[in-house]
Amino acid sequence: MARDSREPTGAALADAEVREKIHLEILRRTGAYRANDHFLLPSGHHAPEYIDKALVTTEPSFTEGLGAVVAKHFSEWPVDVVLSTGLGALILAHCVARALPGRPLLVYATKGVVGAGEPQRRVRLPDEFDRFVARGTKVLIVEDLITTGETLKLLIELVERKGGAVIGIACLWQRNSKVELPKPVFSLVKRDFLTYDPKSCPLCRQGLPLNREFAGRGSS
Repeated sequence: MARDSREPTGAALADAEVREKIHLEILRRTGAYRANDHFLLPSGHHAPEYIDKALVTTEPSFTEGLGAVVAKHFSEWPVDVVLSTGLGALILAHCVARALPGRPLLVYATKGVVGAGEPQRRVRLPDEFDRFVARGTKVLIVEDLITTGETLKLLIELVERKGGAVIGIACLWQRNSKVELPKPVFSLVKRDFLTYDPKSCPLCRQGLPLNREFAGRGSS
């Protein structure tokens, strides 16, 4: 996995851990982060915590603050375009773009699935944004949650096919530390998101009631 040359070490690492706790508390205050429960996920798995992405950006001042943190991290890197992975990350991406000193453009990608036999994930830029990523364009990708990293890999390929360069990836929460990406990643929160198969769920063994509040949402 590509590593950020400015990753904290020693005392700086301790400071980064403190900042992460602050970011986590912000997510709790918005109601986006729910913990210490027994959730049934849309995938059918069980989990002790849940991220409600729809609530992440409901507090504008908090979102602006998180965007400023990301922008400060990438402030020394030239950025022409901030690319949101989709509408879900667009408000955070907007706050990042506003706070970056170079005043980059803001665009978003769309995602879909193509093929009948073996469906394949596909990403593209809406036609009106296509011309903004071209040869030599420096792109910062903004994601809300990183789980598998597949969308990010496809977007990196898209940008590079058009002659641009992805200078980094910013995300709200990287919930799978084993994901390997070819570009440096800056995460406001980096914690593995534990999930359990219902047949071997320790929360079930403890007799904790199952919270079905989010079971009908899109795949988690």
